[in-house]
Amino acid sequence: MRVRTALCSAVSVLSALTLLSACSSGSGTGSGGAPLVGVDYPRSDTDFWNSYIKYTPQYGKQLGMDLKTTNSQNDVAKLTANAQTFISQGVKGIVMAPQDTAAIAPTLAQLEAKKIPVVTVDTRPDTGKVYMVVRADNRAYGEKACQYLGTKLGGKGKVVMLEGDLSSINGRDRTEAFNDCMKKNYPDIKVFGEATNWDGAVAAQKLQTDLTANPDIKGVYMEASFALSGTLQVLKQKGLLAGPKDKKHVFVVSNDGIPEELQSIAEGKIDATVSQPADLYAKYALYYVKAAIDGKTFKPGKTDHDSAIIQVRDGVLEDQLSAPLVTADGATYGGVPSVKSDDKALWGNNLG
Repeated sequence: MRVRTALCSAVSVLSALTLLSACSSGSGTGSGGAPLVGVDYPRSDTDFWNSYIKYTPQYGKQLGMDLKTTNSQNDVAKLTANAQTFISQGVKGIVMAPQDTAAIAPTLAQLEAKKIPVVTVDTRPDTGKVYMVVRADNRAYGEKACQYLGTKLGGKGKVVMLEGDLSSINGRDRTEAFNDCMKKNYPDIKVFGEATNWDGAVAAQKLQTDLTANPDIKGVYMEASFALSGTLQVLKQKGLLAGPKDKKHVFVVSNDGIPEELQSIAEGKIDATVSQPADLYAKYALYYVKAAIDGKTFKPGKTDHDSAIIQVRDGVLEDQLSAPLVTADGATYGGVPSVKSDDKALWGNNLG
């Protein structure tokens, strides 16, 4: 309190009028008495996150919140700075999606000290206190991709895994689960793991190199839709962008469930994806931050929205939302049921 008072006293009278509310605890309310909530968008260079950005203000309005938004552009330093901005604006809670799940710890500690609850969406911090993690089971993403490709390849052959950033728990979970599943269930399938840092250009270059050295590769697992356009371009250049019944067809599984993936499945260009719920991420991230502001608490167990809350470590709960495997036929692969790509319940088919 002394530091903030000194800061407010040091500025000019005009500036002081602006900074005083920031330096004080502030009302934390916006127009009409709505709670003031900060939402940091992690990036805007992928269709998935742009969809999340579109949904967020819609649910904020439904839940009666006044939102302050920033974009950290996949940079933890910017996320840290954006958190300071939110503090100065007097927000009562913050939603963020840290892409570097280790480096965010000091910021979380600062927010905890200021009693500002944090909900993380899509990613779970490696350490640090958060009120709730809103996420799907990312290990299940890798397992579902593995079971689909393993079934389609008859348990034999070669596949390329275009990994996400392994500094992110999502990249680690999907990569480790895919590898573990392959070793356990399909030991005769050789996996070429390629680090991409969620970069589509890097993914395309590495896929091209792998296909040149191993023209008999028959499967590709893209850990997110960032690699979609590049993968399709490389397959087309190699003469491998053939229909599912063609012997040249390379089976491709993605993660996200964006409209372009669903369309590509319908056209036979790729074969499956896991629909990561961009709409529900936005809805329940804001739902939980409002609950935190209202002083509500939760326990592990089933929810009323087809998910389950689990305890991932001391004091940290995670609401694992549903993320189904999506295919053209809606069949079951390796014990994993799928839904058809034209299912109107999928958010990717309802994005206006």
